[in-house]
Amino acid sequence: MPMEIPTGLTPELVPLSWLIGEWEGRGRLGAGEAGDEHFGQHVTFAQHGFPYLEYTAESWLCDESGAKLRPLSVETGYWQLDRPLQDADGGPGLTPADIVPAYKSAEEVERLRNSDGGFDIAVTILHPGGIAELYYGQIKGPQIHLSTDAVMRGAHSHDYSAATRIFGLVNGDLFWRWDVASGGSPLAPHASAILSRVAPPETPRQRAE
Repeated sequence: MPMEIPTGLTPELVPLSWLIGEWEGRGRLGAGEAGDEHFGQHVTFAQHGFPYLEYTAESWLCDESGAKLRPLSVETGYWQLDRPLQDADGGPGLTPADIVPAYKSAEEVERLRNSDGGFDIAVTILHPGGIAELYYGQIKGPQIHLSTDAVMRGAHSHDYSAATRIFGLVNGDLFWRWDVASGGSPLAPHASAILSRVAPPETPRQRAE
């Protein structure tokens, strides 16, 4: 199905474009059973003219009515299509990218579709306490499936060996689930939430104004 490129958006971000904006809502820790704590969350997916999205998620514990109790955590990271880097791409460090992006049109981006009809993606997420996750997975329409390829832990970090995350757009809301393997145990439900869009995407021109 042909893709339309939103105004001012790098073509490579079109498959991820439905994420862009700010989302807020509530969820439950663990499997969401009786006794599992409630939390609130504010998530931002921002684009700055690069072929990746900047991701920030701020979470807080709350009571059953949604009243904030205390801060829970903050995580930040980057979401992008998983594909071989080209000479036009920036990095490492401050090495600048070419003015003309590596993928200049929707037709070129379409060639990156995988055999399942979606796009391979890579996601890096950083946590307090010396933990960094590298996820690989797929985005196919309004659905995202991610699994960790690597989890880096500092010398004094909590034990944490693997994770999976699932995201989906359902009736305009962002549903997600996060499973974690830690403490020598296999993957188990860690948290889930339903978020509603609270701020629409901004184009680079809007931010400049």
